[in-house]
This record gives sequence, structure tokens and C-alpha cells, in this order.
Amino acid sequence: MKRYAYSALATGSLLAAAATGARAQETGFSWEGELEIGVESVIHSDDPNAEVHDGYPSFSLGAEYRFNRTVAIFGEVTAESVIDPTDDRVFEDLGFYISQLGLRFYFDDTVLSVGKVAPAFGTAWDVAPGFFGTSLAEDYEMTESIGFTLDVPVGDGVVSMALFYADDTRLSESFFTDRGRNSTALGGAGNTGKLNNAAIQWSQSFDTGLTLSIGARHLSAGTGDVSDENAVVVGVEQVITDDLTFFAEGARFNGYGGSGLDAGYGTLGLAYVTGPWTWSVSAAERQIDGTGTDRLYGVGLDYEFENGVTLGGGLARLDESGLHSNLAGVSVVIPLGG
Repeated sequence: MKRYAYSALATGSLLAAAATGARAQETGFSWEGELEIGVESVIHSDDPNAEVHDGYPSFSLGAEYRFNRTVAIFGEVTAESVIDPTDDRVFEDLGFYISQLGLRFYFDDTVLSVGKVAPAFGTAWDVAPGFFGTSLAEDYEMTESIGFTLDVPVGDGVVSMALFYADDTRLSESFFTDRGRNSTALGGAGNTGKLNNAAIQWSQSFDTGLTLSIGARHLSAGTGDVSDENAVVVGVEQVITDDLTFFAEGARFNGYGGSGLDAGYGTLGLAYVTGPWTWSVSAAERQIDGTGTDRLYGVGLDYEFENGVTLGGGLARLDESGLHSNLAGVSVVIPLGG
């Protein structure tokens, strides 16, 4: 449930934002990233073996070189713990990998990216408020895919489309701690080695302070799977006052992960900003047929310094099919850019 550094960057939205800004510059090099150092702990659990304390660093750096008005090369590198903790650890199991790499083509405000990309589906895994607010929604984040994405402006919004499959090249491995190479033999929806998986998402902000996002995806069954996965997601973010913002997102899956089971996710969040402080509360639910219902409730507090560095933390209560755990986390996030 760790809040990994720059999830926006890891999914390409930061690179897309950088690409939008890059349209103003004819050519040149741009880069941006983030370093996060933190501790996440299960301070009490019904299962004593789950009481693990994890001290972690996480680093992401994305860059783009614009050759001319039309063509650019982009890439992103990520370093983080690539293995889930089974015991207390501090800065262990660190792996370094290339999370995005390819060519980008600009046609006025339409942007085509080809290579190792991150298709868009939902936003809760990135923007839900609080240290633990993104935790359950991270299950359906899409990253590290081979294919292409196309971002097309429609009115005051953007439609993002993608054809892809899960990366099964050498780029799916990691250096230092090897997470192993992905293979189509491992199965899993979308892990097909073919461009037979698709996603589409429309996002738009309105003058009323509302931001609306609607998406859908189709992941073809992989080796050993019993069905394709089809899913829809709807998210809203409403600025209630200058200080108060409400967030909600729901996702529904048929054939979740190729299992043939249905699943549903819901995330709610409220953030209140006063000066450099941001107070937040969040609630999330995950329901997968036959496995029970998981619920997470969290509170968070962040302080942003004038230089953009953010110190944050949170507490959460997690109920996983009747197993209760209390969570605590704190981190410092350092933005990078040039």
C-alpha cells in the first residue's frame, strides 16, 4: 500500500503534461521527477506475521528530447523496492528499471506515443487524497505496456486511447534486485504478446470546479485465464470551496484479471487546505466475488514547504475479509525538475 513516488509520472500523465508544455518550445530537453523516502508500518494486526515495518526510497525520473515540432524521444526510469516485504526491512530489495521508453509525435494538440507506455484507466490510484487514499485503487493502475497511446483534444477535454499488451521484453526485468522477466506463459489478462488489449478514457474540467473522468478497458485472456476482462471506471473531483475538495471514483470489472469473477472498487476522499497544510480523510472498498469485501479508512496530514518539498503522513484501518490491521506511514517527497 505504499504511496510510490510520482505515480503520475509512472503512468505517463506527467510526461503527457510535460509534452503539452513542450509544445510551446520548438525543440530541446525537458525532465521532471520525484524522490520519496518514507516508512510504512503495520503497527497492529489480527495476524502478527503481518506486522511489518518497511523503510523505503522510491525514485522516478522522466525525460523528453524534442527534435523538432513533430518528433520527440521520451523515457522514464524508476527505482523502488520491487519485492513485497515479508519481514521488517530498511532500503532493501531495491530494483532499477525502465518504466517508459519510446517515440512521441505531435500533430498540433494531438499526441501519439509509441513504445513502452502507460495506458490511462482511472485516476484514484494517483490523485485520491491522503497517504493511504490510493492504496486499493492501485490494483487497477496500468503501467509498463508495449503499444501506443493517442491523446486527442475534444472540446475542453482530452480523450486518451491505447492499444497494448503487458511488457514481456528485457525491459520488464530490473537491475540490482531482479524482479524477473515477464512472459506470456505467466498468464494474466492483458499479458498476451499481441495488440489485442484496448483502453479509452475521457477527462474534462468544467468552470464549476468539477473534473470528470470516464474510462473503459478490454484485456484479452492470457495463458490459463478463463475469460477476458472488461471494465468501466467513473471518477469525479469537485472543488467545493477554495480550501475544500471532494473526490470519488468507482470501477466495475467483469472477468477481473482473467479470473471470470466480477469485482468492484470504490474510493472517496476529502481534502482541506489551510496555508501549507493539507488535512484529508479517505475511504475505499474492494469487493471480488468469492473473496469477501475489503475496506480501508484513512486520515492524512501533509505540509508543503515553499521549495515544493512535502512532508506527509497518515493512519489507516484496513479490514481484509475480516482480518483487521492498523497502518501508519510517513514520508518526505522531493520534487525534481529541469
